[in-house]
Amino acid sequence: MDTTRRQLLLGAGSTLALAGFPLTACARAADNDAPAQALIDRIAEQMLRDYPETATTLGVDKGKRADLKHQLMDRSAKGQAKIAANLKKALADIAKLDLNALSPAMRTHVDVIQASFSNALQGFAFGYGDVATGSWRNSPYVVVQNVGAFLDTPRMLDSDHQIASAEDGEAYLDRLESYAEQVDGETERLKRAAALGVIAPDFLLDKCLKQIKIARSGNPAGWGVVTSVANRTAGFDGDFGERAWLLAKDKLTPALDRQIAELEKHRKRATSDAGVWKFKDGDAYYAWALSAGTTTTMTPDEVHQMGLDQLAKIQSEMDAILKKEGYSQGSVGARMEALAKDPRFTFPDNDAGRAEIIKFMQERVADIRGRMPQAFHTLVKGNLEVKRLPLEEEPGAPGAYGGAGSIDGTVPGKIWLNLRTTGLHTRFSLPDLAYHEGIPGHVWQGEYANQMPLIRSILAFNAYSEGWALYAEQLADELGVYAENPAEKLGYLQSMGFRACRLVVDTGLHAKRWTRQQAIDWFVTNNGSSVEEVSGEVDRYCSWPGQACGYKVGQSAIVRLREKAQAALGARYDFRAFNDAVVLGGNVPMTVLGHVIDRHIAERKG
Repeated sequence: MDTTRRQLLLGAGSTLALAGFPLTACARAADNDAPAQALIDRIAEQMLRDYPETATTLGVDKGKRADLKHQLMDRSAKGQAKIAANLKKALADIAKLDLNALSPAMRTHVDVIQASFSNALQGFAFGYGDVATGSWRNSPYVVVQNVGAFLDTPRMLDSDHQIASAEDGEAYLDRLESYAEQVDGETERLKRAAALGVIAPDFLLDKCLKQIKIARSGNPAGWGVVTSVANRTAGFDGDFGERAWLLAKDKLTPALDRQIAELEKHRKRATSDAGVWKFKDGDAYYAWALSAGTTTTMTPDEVHQMGLDQLAKIQSEMDAILKKEGYSQGSVGARMEALAKDPRFTFPDNDAGRAEIIKFMQERVADIRGRMPQAFHTLVKGNLEVKRLPLEEEPGAPGAYGGAGSIDGTVPGKIWLNLRTTGLHTRFSLPDLAYHEGIPGHVWQGEYANQMPLIRSILAFNAYSEGWALYAEQLADELGVYAENPAEKLGYLQSMGFRACRLVVDTGLHAKRWTRQQAIDWFVTNNGSSVEEVSGEVDRYCSWPGQACGYKVGQSAIVRLREKAQAALGARYDFRAFNDAVVLGGNVPMTVLGHVIDRHIAERKG
């Protein structure tokens, strides 16, 4: 079942019929954009003040924004309430604009802000969890195995916070002190959540406690947050390493201890119930999370069935390739399990194997980079590096993730690989991962977003982000990357099947009351993924409800829009021009993307 227009939600009542917008009207509307431009610029600056880490990630924490380099987001209940208040004010200010007088491009910018902020406010209204304003990670839990300052802040300080001067070192120390305050702010919210009966499952808390104790263990002098600044300020005046050690010892250690103690209280009350159905308002929460993750109004039953239908179609194609590879007996899932154990496709489970995986990924990135002129008229650099995840993050992290670097290019995009065991990866699955996380996936698309107005670089929608990355996998296949190695195409198809399985498992956990073991068993049996990989995936769906459904729903919408463009344009259809339209229109709800493609069709028709 494909997503239909009836089911598209965010932005559904806006953007109007921008396709075919008369050129004279466009010119007049552009003259009326100035007030809206000033407003969206102010909103962007407020977003950066609320989320200073974003200013660093984008590389704009300098000049008039240099003070942001010294700050971190306020993760306390008071800080979160302030963010929600700022979102409400922004929406009230937008309501004063004459939206019909705006140019199509400006109207799209405004629609994106309205959709993003309205969605976030619905999340804040629940009074618990972590709300992703303009991003992808909503969670009912403030701190869990893949959510929390203890994971996010050290990674940001080491990878994104640039140190080129003593002042940058001072900014780092200010942030290190604020990191301790972030942890305490989250601990306060954990207590509030417990009072509401919102407690993570026991198996997630076990992972989380293991990870946070790794972060807390040993002499603070050897912690990454200390050695990072010490190593990068060598030769500077200021004793940065010594001062970082004192902050870690005197401020951060007690804060982490307090958070560990609160998490252990949660663990004593925790059950093994995996889904959010167990909350008093669990059905309402999942409905919001699913809508936020997909930007549709699809019900859990509709999403569940879509996954089953798409998996069957994908596996029929896999069956034919597997037979040619000599794997003809058993289910597709069982045959893929056997293929993953074939020595031709495995890596040694040691540091040499880890280095081999990184080199393998780098080679695939280089190859696909050279194919991009076949898929796009408008090219970006694809500035990225392949890195291993921090050790304390690996136990609770997925197999990989990635994203674009800074706007100015000084910080490259990343493909982060989980290498806790090389068994997470095979030679037939890694190429597809390079295309999803790197080029033409997240890193590639993010560089287009970084060329848009600042607010559009800040705001993102899960269904578009992940839908694009899955469509990027499809583009790689269409560009012939698997022509000489059919087994690698199995990796691509298994990835597509994997995302179809996510629709089934996410809804199974949160709407159909599946147990964790039931979800793992179904996933392994039906997709042939390893128990090791699937266990981490299922745990991710437990802590990020709805997020995993954005991939296949988003990609299906993009494919449907491409088919629409092909049918409407006939001989005037241009593969590269369509792909340009999708990425140059920016990260939007699926409905707004539909309007972007309508305009593209109208322009191609002339």
